[in-house]
Amino acid sequence: MPLYTLPDLTYDPAALEPHLSARIVELHHGKHHASYVAAANTTIDKIGEATAAERWADLPGLERTLAFNLGGHVLHTMYWTNLSPNGGGEPTGALRTDIDNTFGGFAAFKAYFSQATITVQGSGWSILGYEPLGGRLVVQQLLTHHDSHLLGTVPLLAIDAWEHAYYLQYANLRADYVTAIWNLINWTDVARRYADAILVSL
Repeated sequence: MPLYTLPDLTYDPAALEPHLSARIVELHHGKHHASYVAAANTTIDKIGEATAAERWADLPGLERTLAFNLGGHVLHTMYWTNLSPNGGGEPTGALRTDIDNTFGGFAAFKAYFSQATITVQGSGWSILGYEPLGGRLVVQQLLTHHDSHLLGTVPLLAIDAWEHAYYLQYANLRADYVTAIWNLINWTDVARRYADAILVSL
């Protein structure tokens, strides 16, 4: 039985238009995200087979493959809930206060996070996360799905900077995609993740 399954979207693929087309959402969710789920399950099976056969030399490659595909599944699962047809605007409450204190205001944070997304080299993600050891918000770029991750950091907001997330609609204009995505950010979801991260770190 598979360990991981593709979660259903909580909105119709067309609901994010005009900022993200229904076609992009359908392909991104039903093909790209689904492929990471399937590959993670297959890799776990292969790790079990290699372990049973004591093929220890296979483990490093399989573990890297698992990190890549499971990372893709985790981030995409977050990405879909970080977006909403009713999104946009600005955060409020404790999350907003922390953003203001950390980055010098929402406008400064938005500019920083936008550039972190636009300037990802090749394929990757931008992340707003909570780093519990320092008790602070951080912005980071992840290469592929997992490289450069600050250990222990809890992702709160994840924006996909892979070309499959925007190319059919925005071609090579990643900056236009980033501008559009701000209209979809589900700050209620981000704030919930922030509150949970704070609670766990106490």
